Amino acid sequence: MSTSSQDEKYIRMTTEPVRKLVCEMALPSIGSMLITAFYNLADTFFVGRISTQATGAIGIVFSYMALIQAVSFFFGHGCGNYISRALGRKDRENAQKMAATGFFTVIFMGIVIAVMGIIFMKPLLHILGATDTIIPEAVGYFRYILIATPFIMGSFVINNIMRMQGNAAMAVIGISSGAVLNVVLDPVIIFGFNYGTAGAGLATAISQMVGFVLLFYLSGRKDGIKIKWRNYTPSVKNFVEIAAGGLPSLARQGLASVAAICLNNAAKPFGDSAIAAFSVVSRVTTIANSAIIGFGQGFQPVCGFNYGALLYERVKKAFWFCVRTATAAMTVIGVGGYFFADEIVRIFRRDDLLLIEIAVKALRFQCITLPLTGFVVMSNMFLQNTRKTVRATVVAMARQGIMFIPSLFLLSAYYGLTGIQLSQSAADILSLVLAIPLTISAIKEMKTTDGLQV
Repeated sequence: MSTSSQDEKYIRMTTEPVRKLVCEMALPSIGSMLITAFYNLADTFFVGRISTQATGAIGIVFSYMALIQAVSFFFGHGCGNYISRALGRKDRENAQKMAATGFFTVIFMGIVIAVMGIIFMKPLLHILGATDTIIPEAVGYFRYILIATPFIMGSFVINNIMRMQGNAAMAVIGISSGAVLNVVLDPVIIFGFNYGTAGAGLATAISQMVGFVLLFYLSGRKDGIKIKWRNYTPSVKNFVEIAAGGLPSLARQGLASVAAICLNNAAKPFGDSAIAAFSVVSRVTTIANSAIIGFGQGFQPVCGFNYGALLYERVKKAFWFCVRTATAAMTVIGVGGYFFADEIVRIFRRDDLLLIEIAVKALRFQCITLPLTGFVVMSNMFLQNTRKTVRATVVAMARQGIMFIPSLFLLSAYYGLTGIQLSQSAADILSLVLAIPLTISAIKEMKTTDGLQV
């Protein structure tokens, strides 16, 4: 990228009105996150036509996908946050080295995870919460997801590297192409070729591989950083920087995987319909959560650039704008989800009345507290991008970890299935209570911060 192009981007990121910048960055990020969510939503929709056990199988494997997403976000957000700050300092050379380091490291890890998963597939499915009747449906689907693991993880990293440079629109092209292909391939392979649940896995694997190739090609286009092997510098210093920026994401997404496993195991005594019901609710709420995270991702490069440039008032102004907008949007989504919960659930599975009853109640509980998530998500991203690693990690761990898992076990112990349905709402309330003081203290510190404290 030419010096003039670098200067133009720097000027734009540090002088244009933050509301305009955030919205411009957020639109493609929201699209990218929603498209990623639709990957799994499409599988759930088509597999739901097969059986309750098949629907449950998708939910079981989803906890594994949350795990590899956690590792991917650790490297993608870790190097991406560094890249945005480096570009704010006009340090393109180190930004290129960090991009290559994050990308190639996660590819190597993806290969190792895939091999180990294939070797220990059935024991792993039991750990993830599968019943003996769900495992036969899960094996075929899981096998193809494991094969595609390095490509899935690589795509997440490239997407975040591009987004944190302010090139989210380019990233959407690669992500959306895979999503569209997945929706097309699902019915063809599942029903046309009679592959059943395994066909959904094959369709997802092919789609993810195609999306990966396109993302890699597009990553260096225009003013983007091209990922090159010669820039791979796996030093202790670089991994420390990745950890500083990526640990909150690893905590958030990793605990999301652990939470999904705990949820599956908590629901297991109530049968396959309960596991499948929470699988459906998880997919539906992922759409809302993806939208709010996508909006927050529009805030991240604005926050990173301006924090690196020491323009703290712009950072604060952008943060509060995002909190207000996110809260309003999640309120609208929550109200709609509450009143149309029955119709939404029936889209995925119409002939299992027990599944519908369990899912509708759980979805309505979650919709009540959905507006609270706006502040929590934006707080996490603000703390992460201003390098408040400890506080960012604590907030990231709250909603689906340190608040959710205890709530799940305590409420289920006292109230059974109803307690399981209530657990996410309880975690949302407790997460907000935790996030407020941690965020406000960090905002006050920006008057004198040097950007290094945690």
